Amino acid sequence: MKKFLLALSVALLTLSCASAPEETTVTTFYLIRHAEKDRSEGVGNDPQLTEEGLQRAQRWAEVLGLEPLDAVYSTDYLRTRQTAAPAAKANELEIALYDPNAFDARAWITKHKGQRVLIVGHSNTTPMLVNTFLAEERFTEINDAVNGNLYVVTVMGETVGVELLLIE
Repeated sequence: MKKFLLALSVALLTLSCASAPEETTVTTFYLIRHAEKDRSEGVGNDPQLTEEGLQRAQRWAEVLGLEPLDAVYSTDYLRTRQTAAPAAKANELEIALYDPNAFDARAWITKHKGQRVLIVGHSNTTPMLVNTFLAEERFTEINDAVNGNLYVVTVMGETVGVELLLIE
């Protein structure tokens, strides 16, 4: 059911962008926050995922596996790389690292034109990147207890749309 809802949302978002006749190439960015991290005392500032987090990372790979991904990005933290790993493996891709503070949405749109790209970040950086794609401040930080937000950013020509889904 979750896969159907994701596919339906992407299709509807794509159709809503279809009114732009000058461009028919669709570029899709899937942005997620890392899965559940270890919050044990003494784990430092780069903790690994919990067992629940590893299971969520695998579910992300399944949900995003409806169509092949062309690229998988992660910040340079263990928890984000572990979240990205199952999707990268399923698509036979290497995880590319990115710096959310040096993010240029226009450059990413140009570089990945016509592709489907997963970007794994954090509770503060993921909504920030979505806002950068949209060129507006629509989304705020993700609540620290929420690890299931999926932002689907679709670009067709100069039209950029977003759908926010919650995947449990």
